[in-house]
Amino acid sequence: MTATLTAAMTRSAALEQMIARDASQFRVLTGDRPTGPLHLGHYFGTLQNRVRLQDAGAGLFVLIADYQVLIDRDRAESPGEVAIGQVLDYLAIGVAPDRSVIFAHSAVPALNQLILPFLSLVSVPELSRNPTVKDEIAHSRQSSVSGLMFTYPVHQAADILFCKANLVPVGQDQLPHVELTRQVARRFNERYGPVFPVPDALLSAAPLLLGTDGAKMSKSRGNAIALRATADQTARLIRGAKTDSISHVSYDPAARPQVSSLVLLAALCAGRDPVAVADEIGGGGAARLKAAVTEAVNERFAPVRARRAELAGDPGYARQVLREGCDRARAIGDATLGEVRAAMGMSY
Repeated sequence: MTATLTAAMTRSAALEQMIARDASQFRVLTGDRPTGPLHLGHYFGTLQNRVRLQDAGAGLFVLIADYQVLIDRDRAESPGEVAIGQVLDYLAIGVAPDRSVIFAHSAVPALNQLILPFLSLVSVPELSRNPTVKDEIAHSRQSSVSGLMFTYPVHQAADILFCKANLVPVGQDQLPHVELTRQVARRFNERYGPVFPVPDALLSAAPLLLGTDGAKMSKSRGNAIALRATADQTARLIRGAKTDSISHVSYDPAARPQVSSLVLLAALCAGRDPVAVADEIGGGGAARLKAAVTEAVNERFAPVRARRAELAGDPGYARQVLREGCDRARAIGDATLGEVRAAMGMSY
């Protein structure tokens, strides 16, 4: 374990204690790219944590990162339609528009204007060394690297700092992005005066759920179980999930990743220990395992799906929520940009 990760884990433990005492001191920024339906991996990885922080009293900003869709593709495919679907998912799981702000990247011009001064605070070698950027480039489907992809961490810094968020829930792979945001905030404050908080990363113990093909669950791979999937669709997807040739079910993520991911999914949905779930299924084999997972998923998400269907029955409501969230985000962005311009001596 690296010293950076150890420090982040220690700090996250302290932050959780602070959240338990008074979550209202935190403003949280998190979000998703509108590239496809949100799925169970999203839910257990980040979505339920957002609702937890919101319900504890933190200010929650949920970004629909539509501009960032262009990072690894030539054009966005129906981003508006996907964005409205994401709003429905957010509302169905419990994000409350009267306590949180759901907004779209492209709808907040002031946010994007922050990218210019922020780029002046970061060197090309620093961007080149960012491990997440290097990984994105390595897995890019494009023949060459766009400037948008290369400067992606600076765009994320603008996402976080435009609303003066001081807490960013992330997985380990996103720590370098938050560290660069911290550098941007410190450097701006040192050069122009105190404007931005230096945000903390809140490491989540997000479980890794594999997709039905045994690879990482992903919208783009077509191997995910969408939050909006029906009970029948869920059953069909789980029946087709990869397992292995051993008939006895056990929970061993290292040796049996595909079987263990299914066990973990059932355990997460039922609020149980995965070892106990595996022991209970035992010699029932893959068929019994998949039946147990299907039952657990459908039982856990039946209320979410019912709520989403109810919300989808009023097509204008999700759009209204997004419009109002964008209005609130624009007002905040304009105020922050005004402070930035004043600090830089550019108020005309």
